[in-house]
Amino acid sequence: MSSNGTETAVVAIPPKKTKIKKLRPARKQVKPGDVEKKETPQTGKEYNIWYNKWAGGDREDSYSNKTKSQTRCNIKLDSGLTRANTTGMKYCCLFFSRGCCPYGWECEYLHTLPDPSTALPDSSKDCFARDKFADYRDDMGGVGSFNRQNRTLYVGRIKETGTGLETEEVVRRHFKEFGEIEHGWAVKVLQYRSVAFVTYKSEFHAQFAKEAMACQSLDNDEILNVRWATEDPNPVSKVNEKRRLEDMGQAVIREKMDPRVVDAMRTIRALEDGDVLDEDGNLLGNGPMDADEEDDEGSDRGAKRRKLDVDDRVSISPPPQQEPPKLTGLLSADTMDSLKYFSEIRKRNGIQPSTAVRITKPSAGLGLGDYGSDDED
Repeated sequence: MSSNGTETAVVAIPPKKTKIKKLRPARKQVKPGDVEKKETPQTGKEYNIWYNKWAGGDREDSYSNKTKSQTRCNIKLDSGLTRANTTGMKYCCLFFSRGCCPYGWECEYLHTLPDPSTALPDSSKDCFARDKFADYRDDMGGVGSFNRQNRTLYVGRIKETGTGLETEEVVRRHFKEFGEIEHGWAVKVLQYRSVAFVTYKSEFHAQFAKEAMACQSLDNDEILNVRWATEDPNPVSKVNEKRRLEDMGQAVIREKMDPRVVDAMRTIRALEDGDVLDEDGNLLGNGPMDADEEDDEGSDRGAKRRKLDVDDRVSISPPPQQEPPKLTGLLSADTMDSLKYFSEIRKRNGIQPSTAVRITKPSAGLGLGDYGSDDED
């Protein structure tokens, strides 16, 4: 209540409800017969299914013979639900990425961008369920290799009409439709060489964009040549890529590990170092320490560990090895003792042996000298 006697009412504003966009059934991108299928002109006697061209044809001729694709995928318009959303299929439709799937919602594959957080059933296949190979093709085309995680695409035959930054913006605008691009220098344009490199955050998006932008054009009606990029020779890039893969591996391991095992290992390490943990498993500090105190503490821990190592070496000694019983002749010492034991038992029981057992002193060597041959007679 205010001083003048009037009451003020507080009106609660309800929070805005976020609309969850639901996918609609996927539309049919083309009708049967809309796409005109043209046969590749024969330039040789044999057709190479590995390179998808006639053997004997020149490499430059194969580029010049390329024609612009008749269809193109539009993610906003073409994405939708298919039968794969009910059957559990995790692979994308190859023809959907090229913009020419005539089945729409009846397709057995997904009509959406691949989800980087969803692991595929087989790591040796790409997002279109095509088998990868051990090595790349010589022209860096095709499906790719399972021995290397490649997220960078080579884009050739670009028509440059402005500066390098303008060309970079054009390339980024066309390729960001098919996945999230890395920050920073993820799009590199080699000016006056009509070449660009695009790096995605996920390899799945790179696979999808490679098929979606093959034989497409940017803004100047060119025919793009999209291939896999070779490994970056820059040492800094190699170190960053190695660190990124290590971080991904550690993140996966942390997700799979039992938190109770992690807490137990942390407690054991704290006991070895002489630290004290609180209820949450965090170290209890005694305030800020100087550099000299940290050095002293580090030296004390090192001395403790060396002492533990010495104690372990002193206390844990290998057990003395027992010498195996020496062989005397054909029978071992254990066998001779057993025979003597049984003979004593027979004597105590008053059982006379049927045949006298004569124990001879074994001779040197193998003890076969006293045995005769059947051919002596």
